[in-house]
Amino acid sequence: MSAETTGSRDFRYWRLRFRAWRGSRPFWAGLFTMAGGVPIAYFPYANMHLGNITLAMSTTAGAGSLIIGVLLVTLGLTMWFHSVVRTFAGVAAILLALISLPVANIGGFVIGFLLAMLGGALSVAWVPSKAKGRAVPAAGAAPEGPAPSAGDETVPGPSEAQPGTAATGTTVDANGGRNSAG
Repeated sequence: MSAETTGSRDFRYWRLRFRAWRGSRPFWAGLFTMAGGVPIAYFPYANMHLGNITLAMSTTAGAGSLIIGVLLVTLGLTMWFHSVVRTFAGVAAILLALISLPVANIGGFVIGFLLAMLGGALSVAWVPSKAKGRAVPAAGAAPEGPAPSAGDETVPGPSEAQPGTAATGTTVDANGGRNSAG
C-alpha cells in the first residue's frame, strides 16, 4: 500500500472527523439534554435493593416521567442531527425540565432537571461558527486600501451580453456608482 491510498483510516482521521462534526452542531447541549432525560425516565421505574429489602420508586407519575424522559432524549438527538431547530429544541428542553419538577420525582432527583436545563440553555445560546476565509467588512465600514477607480477591473459594470440589462447614459457616466444630484 502506498501513502496515497485511503484504504486504512487511523484513529487520528476518525478523531478529526468527529471533532469537525461536533464543532458544526450544539454537541454538548444535545449530550446534556439526553443525559438529563435518562434519570427522569429511569427513577420512577427503578428498584433499589438494600439487603433483603426492595425499595420501589414507582409512582403514579411514571407515565409522565417516561414521556418527559423520552422527549428530552429525542430533543437531544434533534440538537445533534437537525441543528437548524436548535432554539426550539432548547426552549422545549427547558420547559420539559421545569415540568419534570412536579411530575417526575423532583426532576429525577434534581439530577435530570439540572442536566436538561443546562442542555437547553446551551442549545439556545449556541450559534454556528463563522466560515474561515476572507473577512468581509461590515456595512458602512471603509474598505482597506485605495478606493477603486472608475475604470478598474475589479468593479463589474453592466453587461450588454445578458438579456434584460441595458446600458443607459446614467449607468455609463455613473463614475463608479457615484452620481451627482443635478
